[in-house]
Amino acid sequence: MKNLSAVTEFILLGIPHTEDLETMLFVLFLGCYVFTLMGNLLILLAIVSSTRLHTPMYFFLCQLSVCDIFFPSVSSPKMLFYLSGNSRAISYAGCVSQLFFYHFLGCTECFLYTVMAYDRFVAICYPLRYTVIMSHRVCAILAVGTSFFGCIQATFLTTLTFQLPYCGPNEVDYFFCDIPVMLKLACADTSALERVGFVSVGLMPLSCFLLILTSYSRIVCSILQIRSTEGRRRAFSTCSAHLTAILLFYMPVVLIYLRPTPSSWLDATVQILNNLVTPMLNPLIYSLRNKEVKSSLGKVLHHLGFLADQLYRENTS
Repeated sequence: MKNLSAVTEFILLGIPHTEDLETMLFVLFLGCYVFTLMGNLLILLAIVSSTRLHTPMYFFLCQLSVCDIFFPSVSSPKMLFYLSGNSRAISYAGCVSQLFFYHFLGCTECFLYTVMAYDRFVAICYPLRYTVIMSHRVCAILAVGTSFFGCIQATFLTTLTFQLPYCGPNEVDYFFCDIPVMLKLACADTSALERVGFVSVGLMPLSCFLLILTSYSRIVCSILQIRSTEGRRRAFSTCSAHLTAILLFYMPVVLIYLRPTPSSWLDATVQILNNLVTPMLNPLIYSLRNKEVKSSLGKVLHHLGFLADQLYRENTS
């Protein structure tokens, strides 16, 4: 990627219209970030430590938890850094990295939700062939594929954004480097690139959403054919957590990137929900409605409590 820019660093102005609220926002966002990391790490430990959860569904849930650990880590550390009174400057390379990894992890997660919908489709519509269709090899290919295509999409969007010359001003009216705010700072006509970016950013989530919709249409048809009420309830229960997570993921994408008239304050608010709140809620969504995860999580917490008690006794003796 050739840097034709005279700008060597950018200044992140932060969330619009939040002057004099830095301390409150720092405490709030730090709490959300810590809970996000802890919640997703606990989900990972719960799944890895329980052999009953070594199935394709929980394998993809592990991958989602990894994404939910790294996704808020793209923008949150820098945001917390300047909210605590430190410099708001970010280097050109740092800005490129933020934009790339934000879209890489976001696109990977989008593809991953599609794969998880397919997994539920196979489990409910073809239960007898589930282990054959969703073999270890297939799961590995799907997992690698989500990251591979996420990387391609992110590389395209990052190259599209930073092939433009940036010669000043260098103040980013946002809390991290993202496509819409960066294009405003470019010293060139961006109308064609905005249209290409709009189509690219819109087409990928739309395609994934249509595939998810297709999977769940087939799932609903199969569930309605189940005669027992208990069977239908259990089938719907296994899908409800995934559907809730999908809605929380797609609503911010539509509001931020596919609205014809952007609003900096609304975009920042929705982006905060997307960056911090959704990854924080995913562990709760997937654990509260799942007895197996709750049981394994309880064992992990009990074991961690026991270890903490042992360390405390050793240090005080």
